[in-house]
Amino acid sequence: MPANNQNQSNEIRLQAYLAHCGVASRRASEKIIVDGRVAVNGAVVTELGTKVSEKDVVTVDGKEIHLEETKRYVLLNKPLGYVCSQSDEKGRPCAVELLKEHYSERLYNVGRLDMYSFGAIIFTNDGDFAAKLSHPSSELEKEYIVESSLPLPRYLAEDFERGIRVDGVFYKAKVAEELNAHRLRVVLIEGKNREIRRVFENAGLAIKKLCRVRIGNLELGDLEPGEFRELSASEVKELLKLCKN
Repeated sequence: MPANNQNQSNEIRLQAYLAHCGVASRRASEKIIVDGRVAVNGAVVTELGTKVSEKDVVTVDGKEIHLEETKRYVLLNKPLGYVCSQSDEKGRPCAVELLKEHYSERLYNVGRLDMYSFGAIIFTNDGDFAAKLSHPSSELEKEYIVESSLPLPRYLAEDFERGIRVDGVFYKAKVAEELNAHRLRVVLIEGKNREIRRVFENAGLAIKKLCRVRIGNLELGDLEPGEFRELSASEVKELLKLCKN
């Protein structure tokens, strides 16, 4: 059980501790706890209300974790063929592996890009930052350039802005702008699972390329696939200011 501490103010909830250790966001950490993967002072803990301090020994999957003093905020141009997870049961390469030899901290992705998409994605070890950005109420803009193998239907952009229902799910872009006969610029503020792909499939289109070129105030710029850069303090501050939650 967690050690008793005289200074109770130094104790924080276990899911917050995991987030500050760079394990995952607070929400993801809650599932890790409930799944029985966390032990405190040798005892498995599944109660989300459990509080711990730096004096407690906390392990995840048998490995001891520690609070990370340095917060990292990294923008990566995720290449095609990489998945957004810490590990993959199918043996596919994970985007985080591109960062591991450069950072000692345990980084994880904020949001996702599917295996067949490429472009901007943020990695961090700051659980509060990740939770704020990824929550739907943040309404943080994500901009994509989508290239179709066939000419775009005449009213696809207009319909996507108005809203399209596919298999009972309503998809609506903040901005959908036709760039040419085969390319569409799309800005989303929620980004439901495979939203753009499902809208295109519903229109009878196959996507040739799907690239996320912007997240909030962060543009992909001249980063090549596989390249990354750290965000400046002002970029992080501005990104958080853009969140409406």
